[in-house]
Amino acid sequence: MLLQLLGTAAGGGIPQWNCACPGCSGARAHPERRRRHASLAVRTDDGRWYLVNATPDIGDQIEAHPALHPGPGPRQTPIAGVVLTDAELDHTLGIARLREADALEIHATAPVRRALQDRLRLGEILGPYTALTWRDLTCHGARSLGPPDDGLRISAVPVSAKRPRYAADAPEDEAWVVALRLYEPATGRTAVYAPAVAAWSDALHRVAAEADCVLVDGTFWDDEEPRRTGISSRTATGMGHLPIDGPGGTAGILATLSARCYYTHLNNTNPLVDPTAAQHKRLARLGIEVADDELVIEL
Repeated sequence: MLLQLLGTAAGGGIPQWNCACPGCSGARAHPERRRRHASLAVRTDDGRWYLVNATPDIGDQIEAHPALHPGPGPRQTPIAGVVLTDAELDHTLGIARLREADALEIHATAPVRRALQDRLRLGEILGPYTALTWRDLTCHGARSLGPPDDGLRISAVPVSAKRPRYAADAPEDEAWVVALRLYEPATGRTAVYAPAVAAWSDALHRVAAEADCVLVDGTFWDDEEPRRTGISSRTATGMGHLPIDGPGGTAGILATLSARCYYTHLNNTNPLVDPTAAQHKRLARLGIEVADDELVIEL
């Protein structure tokens, strides 16, 4: 299994266009600290690639990774489709950037699909440009990506019922936000990708405990970070993100796992966006790393 990190930042990216916080200012002064919106590319057995979430940076993310470039035919692309973990704008706006495709396959849970079709009207808007094929991503059982017999298997684990703001009045559903379990039968390897986690459920713990690699929501370092930095009147957990540090934080949980563990989806206020921050050493002592945009994981 081959995983390519395309981005590791939360909504707005780093730097965010209208923000002069230390994290954003540091990224402007030190371009190597820049982070694109959190996304992942996974290669299937037949050599095709699926993008996990389609961000506003999708064009630059594809160009930055030669394996995703088109060819050898003039309009031939290795990108087979998109898998969505949620319906948030920072994970879905990039779908419109893929309108030049002859056809586009999108894997999404039922509430996410309804939000994109009924609220954002993606089907109507993109219909004149490309053919969208929707694939159900359920929280009950796995489905194949790529070859149907022994290809990469994907399944969803509910991690939050948080709806995006544009669908705040939509029906409640546990599948609004999911973690993805990626299993490769040929090697027996498993990876878990969970860029947004509101609660560490028993189901999430089971798949994480069995995984070889786990990439987890690292939006905020501690629960008070949003209020302390003035970006919100809510705490991290109130915004739908478990913090890394403190009571109920995910660092203590990840430290108990045998998997290679990484944090992704970092907010610009998170001290971890500064590679010199002391928090990196604290995580290193626990055997946990912070993912970079160019990270390649081969399992």
